[in-house]
Amino acid sequence: MSATFRELLSATKKEIREVSTEDVKRLLDARSPVKLIDVREGDEYAGGRLPGAVHIPRGYLELRIEEKASRDEELVLYCAGGTRSALAARTLQHMGYTRVASLAGGFNRWSDAHYPVEKPVVLTPAQKERYRRHLILPEVGEEGQAKLLASRVLLLGAGGLGSPAALYLAAAGVGTLGIVDADVVDLSNLQRQVLHTQERAGQPKVQSARAALEALNPDVKVVPFQERLTSDNVLRILEGFDLVLDGGDNFPTRYLLNDACLLQGKPNLHGSIFRFEGQVTTFVPGQGPCYRCLYPAPPPPELAPSCAEAGVLGVLPGIIGLFQANEALKLLLGVGEPLVGRLLTFDALGTRFQELKLRKDPQCPVCAPGARVELIDYEQFCASSA
Repeated sequence: MSATFRELLSATKKEIREVSTEDVKRLLDARSPVKLIDVREGDEYAGGRLPGAVHIPRGYLELRIEEKASRDEELVLYCAGGTRSALAARTLQHMGYTRVASLAGGFNRWSDAHYPVEKPVVLTPAQKERYRRHLILPEVGEEGQAKLLASRVLLLGAGGLGSPAALYLAAAGVGTLGIVDADVVDLSNLQRQVLHTQERAGQPKVQSARAALEALNPDVKVVPFQERLTSDNVLRILEGFDLVLDGGDNFPTRYLLNDACLLQGKPNLHGSIFRFEGQVTTFVPGQGPCYRCLYPAPPPPELAPSCAEAGVLGVLPGIIGLFQANEALKLLLGVGEPLVGRLLTFDALGTRFQELKLRKDPQCPVCAPGARVELIDYEQFCASSA
């Protein structure tokens, strides 16, 4: 004999575990390791969610749950009133999830109790279409894309490294890009600095970059800093950004940026190029070495000529800049393994990569335990070291 819906629901609730809103509130207040799964539809979720809840619509639960939760995690599912979440909990039990419960009364009872509710960032239809290839990646999804849109990345330089990095970060939907560059667009830049065009020759690079990036993606806000980085302005410029992409072309600026990032605890994504060779690494304060660990003192000027003096293969900064952009996206999304403690080098002529292990210098003057960072302008330091 076929069961009615009421009979099915009654039988289901006997098979699963239900928890009260008070129980869940206590778990959240105690910061217990519980994961909340919102199984409502998108329009319901957009109106508000329980704090930190992961959204998996009921129709996609079986398809996506393994991407979002492991079988040994403590899970609490909820819907509007507790019916869909009860049925979903039974399904997960059949899939081998043993620590799963349904929130009795669902979101409505939680809201009626005046417990905290978050307003999630919900993508517009146009954004869902633009970032569709991101949304189908379990490591990104709507939550990750919303995180990117709320992120702020500062790029030091709108030149060979900053150009490709900025373009791809903008295309990926990083919401705010700061650009630091005091130069103007020159015809000789166009061989590698793909942000700029011949029509914008003579314009400040920050203005040219802003025009290119906002034309590429209207979701992106570009904050221009048409000034040279100094000890007087570096902390002001870095303020509010999540991480910094170092596309500088001189040692004084790199040392200054390193010290400022240490002071503010910001990741510093370093890249550099020379003729046919490039390198990239990621410095995260407290997690690995810093730039001064890698280069305690700058090399003599004759061993470190600029691109204007030594030349550079036009495609090389594109390759290295994109590795820097890749590092930025991994850090912002919290996925993958960043290049912390690792230096990746690239030989364009041989098309060969090499990875070198980097270690913290226990005597580093700026990141060793007990070291005190004082911002200085490094021109004199670099000159005396040379």
